[in-house]
Amino acid sequence: MQFSYLVTFTHPDAAARISDDDCQRVLRELEATPSLSRVRLYTPSAAKDYYTDDGPSPILAFQLDFERLADLEAVISADGHLQTLAALDLASLRTSSVEQQVMLRRPFPVLDATPQVPTGALPCQFLVHYPGRAENFDAWLDYYLSHHPQIMKFFPGVREIEIFTGVDWIDAMPWTRVHYMQRNKLMFDSDAAVTNAMNSTVRHDMRADFEKFPPFEGSNIHHPMWADTRYPVKRA
Repeated sequence: MQFSYLVTFTHPDAAARISDDDCQRVLRELEATPSLSRVRLYTPSAAKDYYTDDGPSPILAFQLDFERLADLEAVISADGHLQTLAALDLASLRTSSVEQQVMLRRPFPVLDATPQVPTGALPCQFLVHYPGRAENFDAWLDYYLSHHPQIMKFFPGVREIEIFTGVDWIDAMPWTRVHYMQRNKLMFDSDAAVTNAMNSTVRHDMRADFEKFPPFEGSNIHHPMWADTRYPVKRA
């Protein structure tokens, strides 16, 4: 079982990008986080989905994975490590709004997890979140986890499936807390691979299953983003 800290920066200018210097400063702080098992830094990409167009991707997002909820909560406490990151004056992110959420990470199998990312490039991840509410959340989640990832694995070129579900958490970060009922992330080798998958016959199967979900409101939001994955250095 793993817990993930998910943070998203949305800039008022959809064309804005984080500067290289600010990106490196963020990465240094994230990689130094205690008890971390994995960090992912997301930056905007582009892909075309047959059914949806939710506009430009956020300027930045990151995902920090931990084995224990207590370890995660420690780094976002009043004297936690990530307060240093929140206090950084990052010029290219200065006017961004920031959302945060802690969730349980659920990996699901794929048919071929071997990446074939072009040399010098990053893989592309399709990030989805459900911001609304289900009439009966238990029934909704049971249906989703029992049906949707079992279709996702047939997407051509999908290398990883992660589904995130809610937990209660405590923090002292200066960022807005959100309580999205569910998220999922699909990893592909490139933005072109995302577009290919989202215009395949499997996408139509996904849509047909979506129409069978137990009643809920709020729809879902999709964003393609480049994914830079780092692992903490193990020290002797």
